[in-house]
Amino acid sequence: MLKPLADRVIVKFEEEEKEEKTAGGLILTTKAASSSYATATVVACGAGKYASTGTLIPMAVQVGDKVLLSKTAGQKIKENGEELTVVYESEIIAVVAE
Repeated sequence: MLKPLADRVIVKFEEEEKEEKTAGGLILTTKAASSSYATATVVACGAGKYASTGTLIPMAVQVGDKVLLSKTAGQKIKENGEELTVVYESEIIAVVAE
């Protein structure tokens, strides 16, 4: 497994509903496709970011948290056949309360 550095977070997006096509070839959009945000699960976290004073600012998220972020955030990677995304903690909009 990868271990992200500094204030980076590795997330796995939840499965989305796929587009549906009619017999005539028209694409039917789904509610999920119209939203620009998605939920993901935190798979791994870095230690945090260092402030200009040299003190470590710890991460606000932890492994297992469900988070809300833009679908276009971060860099997509493949690890052991899984599609994961590496994002900066600042790209995470919110932690989803359960």
